[in-house]
Amino acid sequence: MTSNLSLRNRRDFLRASAVTLATGAFPSSLFSATEIFATNSSSTPSKPLRIILDTDPGVDDAIAIFLALRSPELHVEAVTPVCGNVPLSLTLPNALRLVEIAGRTDIPVAAGAAAPLVRRLVTAKYAHGNNGLGGVDFPEAKLKPVSETATELIRRIVRANPREISIVAIGPLTNVATVLKSDPTIAPLIKSIVIMGGSLSGGNITPAAEFNFYVDPEAARIVFDSGIPLTMVGLDVTRKVIIREEQVRALEAAQNPVSQAAGKILRANLDRLTKAGSANGFAMHDPLTVAQLIDPSVVTLKEYFVEIETTGELTAGQSLGYSHGPVRRSPPLETGLPPVEYLESDFKPNALVAVDVDPDKFFRLLLARLTASA
Repeated sequence: MTSNLSLRNRRDFLRASAVTLATGAFPSSLFSATEIFATNSSSTPSKPLRIILDTDPGVDDAIAIFLALRSPELHVEAVTPVCGNVPLSLTLPNALRLVEIAGRTDIPVAAGAAAPLVRRLVTAKYAHGNNGLGGVDFPEAKLKPVSETATELIRRIVRANPREISIVAIGPLTNVATVLKSDPTIAPLIKSIVIMGGSLSGGNITPAAEFNFYVDPEAARIVFDSGIPLTMVGLDVTRKVIIREEQVRALEAAQNPVSQAAGKILRANLDRLTKAGSANGFAMHDPLTVAQLIDPSVVTLKEYFVEIETTGELTAGQSLGYSHGPVRRSPPLETGLPPVEYLESDFKPNALVAVDVDPDKFFRLLLARLTASA
C-alpha cells in the first residue's frame, strides 16, 4: 500500500512523536512505533513536539498535565479545558491551578465548551470527586484564563504554525470539533490529533462506549471524519495501567510541588474509591496518552478505520474499528420498495490505535518525570 504522504513528512512526524501520519501506508499487521522511530535514529535529534493540551481535569488529566509540562520532548503551546469529567466551571479553575503548581504560568489557558455539541452534559464525578481532583482543595490560582476562547486560541495557534501543532485531546472532543466546524479549511493545517478515548473492546460507562466519546459522540464523529492524522489511545490499553498504593507512595515521598500535588490528588481519590468499595486502584488513561508521545515504545499501534456511532439509543459513542476491508454497514431495512444496492467500502485507515502496552515502562517514565527535583 502506498502512502499519500511524502516520505519527508512522515519522517518529520515520526521524529517528533512517533505517531504516524499514515492514511493507508503501513501493513495491517501489528507494528511498534519504536521500530519505525529507530529507522531514523541516525537523524539529528528532533525539536520538541509542539502540542495543545485539550483536557477536562479530572484526576488522571491532572497527572497527564503534570507529565506533559515536565517533559522536554513536548512543548505545550496552550491548555484548553473542556467540560467532561466535571463541568467547565471546575475544569477551567482546575487547569489554572495545575499549570500554576507546575510553575508554567507562561502557558495560556483558555476556556472551552461548557456543553457537548447537541447533548446534555454527563459528568464523571463518581470517578473524580465533586471537584474533579479527588476532593483535594488547592488554593485558587492567581493565573487567569486568557480572553480568547479555546476555539479562538486553537485556531490562532494552528494558523500561525501550519502543520506544526498537534492537539492532544484527553477529554471529550467538543473543543476540537468546534474548531473544525467553525473553520472548515483548518483541518489540513493540524499536524495530528492524539486522542484518549474510545475502545475496540467495550466501554466503561456503557457496555458499548468509553466515557469521552459517550459524552459527545457527535464531536468524536466529526474528528474521526476530518481526515487529520489520528492516534487513538483507548480502553484497550489504558485499562492495563492501574495506579496503586506503591506508586502513590513514591510520589508522596518526592519533595517537589508537582509530585506532592499529584500524590495528594491520587491519595484522596484512591482512599475515596476504596471506601466506596471500588477496586484498590484506577486507570491512568490520560497520562498514558501523553507518555506514548514521549516514549513511543510504551504502546504498540495498529492501523484501523474507526467510526463513531451517534444514532444508536444504546450504543451512542461506540467506536467501531475495522482492521481490514471490506467495510460493511448494517443491512438496509426491508421496506417493500425496490432494493437499493448494498455498498461496501475499501479499507482506508483513518487512525492508529493503541492495542498493547508495557505498564512497567509507562510507570517508570511517569514516576521519574513527576518525582524529579527539577
